[in-house]
Amino acid sequence: MNLDDPRAQRSRARLRTAILELVADKDPAAISMSEVAKQAGVNRATVYQHFPDVNALVTDAMDEAVAHVAQAAALCPQDAPGDEVPEPLRELFQHFTGNAALYRRMLGAHGSALFATRLRERLTAELATAFRDGRRPGGADDVPPELHAAYLAGALIGVIATWITADTPAPADDTARAFWKLFRA
Repeated sequence: MNLDDPRAQRSRARLRTAILELVADKDPAAISMSEVAKQAGVNRATVYQHFPDVNALVTDAMDEAVAHVAQAAALCPQDAPGDEVPEPLRELFQHFTGNAALYRRMLGAHGSALFATRLRERLTAELATAFRDGRRPGGADDVPPELHAAYLAGALIGVIATWITADTPAPADDTARAFWKLFRA
């Protein structure tokens, strides 16, 4: 199969959308390829042409989410004033709010360890690149950029997981402000 073929790209996009919709409501282990096909409006053979199993499809679909989160975090101006939440950080928390059911499932107690690991690794890599490019907060110049990036990635993921899985999550802007305050401390 040629992944550059527009038909293949459309099919994969439909499958990604379908699995994300299903995962928002149901544990990935309980989702069948037939359900994915029905949700995507394709036949089951099409699903298997693109993905060997549900886990591979979930991983592929979540890669886009991981990339979005990592890029938004890396865009944050590290030297913004402490009383103003940078817009990329505010937008990042809004993104989580808009996809709360999905992230609750993926980052919750019974979530995907693979997703959390990929998120942490990608976020660390994006932040490390930004730090090496000179976009690093002051005061930690003697710490290797990769270690500094891993520290911030872990903190951000911890805050997001705790916030998004709370029984009654605080508003996104309040949580973004709290994270920024902790970050700037």
